[in-house]
Amino acid sequence: MEHVPTFPVTETVVVDHPAVVCDGIGITLGHPRVYLHIKPGQDSVVCPYCSRQFVLNNTAAVANAH
Repeated sequence: MEHVPTFPVTETVVVDHPAVVCDGIGITLGHPRVYLHIKPGQDSVVCPYCSRQFVLNNTAAVANAH
């Protein structure tokens, strides 16, 4: 299930791997740790709790394609 944020993206983080973890560090009390995955053919995923967007680095996308 894909999350569509109901409010603007709070932060954009460039990552080198399609599997990411978000625990809300940087917001007041954080949130439960969630494991997110950037799906093949997509370049980003948004955290359903804090709306932090994780964007896959273009060079990492090519390296992880195999």
